[in-house]
Amino acid sequence: MKKSSPGRAKSQTDASIQTRIAHALPALTTAQIKMAEFTQAQMLRSATMSIEEFAKANDVSSATANRFARMLGFDKYSSFRACLMREFEKSMSPVARLRQAQADSRATDHKIIASALDMDIENLQATRQMLTSAECEHAVESIIHADRIFIVGMGTSAHLAGQFEYGLNPYCRNVQSLAVNAGSVGAARRLHDVTENDLLIAIMFPQYIYDTARLAHFGHKQGAKVLALTDGPTSPLASFADISLYLKTQRQFASNSDAIVLSTIQGLCGAVAYRQPNAADAAASMNAATQPWLLTSDTHHNFGRSGKKP
Repeated sequence: MKKSSPGRAKSQTDASIQTRIAHALPALTTAQIKMAEFTQAQMLRSATMSIEEFAKANDVSSATANRFARMLGFDKYSSFRACLMREFEKSMSPVARLRQAQADSRATDHKIIASALDMDIENLQATRQMLTSAECEHAVESIIHADRIFIVGMGTSAHLAGQFEYGLNPYCRNVQSLAVNAGSVGAARRLHDVTENDLLIAIMFPQYIYDTARLAHFGHKQGAKVLALTDGPTSPLASFADISLYLKTQRQFASNSDAIVLSTIQGLCGAVAYRQPNAADAAASMNAATQPWLLTSDTHHNFGRSGKKP
């Protein structure tokens, strides 16, 4: 009986390119990984290339390019190109929505701001319904019992990773955001010795950043437990994450709402603080350390309005 390729066996007909690459990654050759990286970085260009052009751009043969498409679960290269085009069109949808709104002369600044708040209220309600008790308990337990916690999020998620590190720092022994110095290479260096006793928290939403998935998968292969904050089961992280918290983050004029992710992060940090017996002492110690830099009612500062301004 003929066996299907690893990529084909795990793929779904409606799966995104990112999901297919994440599924197939363990079985990809060096040349195929290079093509995967090219595809992620040059999605529109890849979608408009013939198989010969794609192969030439990656220094491989057309047959190798076709095998790469099949490893991702496509029956032929043209199906791979069609999927890429759909992905690109999807990534451009916020731009299309913005252009449509600009054509509407009835839209006011207040209306646009209020609409954004209304959408986030709907997102928060939907996310609350999506989160399960078991997954939340599992996530908090993993944070509390981890020897070390590494948080990875690239692009706009880098700020969220920093907020997560800030929130967990008073209550956890060793928390590191990897979205800081030295980029992805520096992050990989700090992940080199992760073990099954460590936790890697990955934050990734459309538009997916390839480096986030690759670093999270590297930590997974090293044995670390992976907690994913992502958009749904078709996310590239979902195929290998030990725990997945799915959040609804749609926005009208942007790919995602960071507010929903931040609210969830703050909820997780609050749950961790609640579970830690020494949380109150840790918070008091942190407050004492930062007190000299806080502006209080008994601190005299002259922050009056400048007389030079009209």
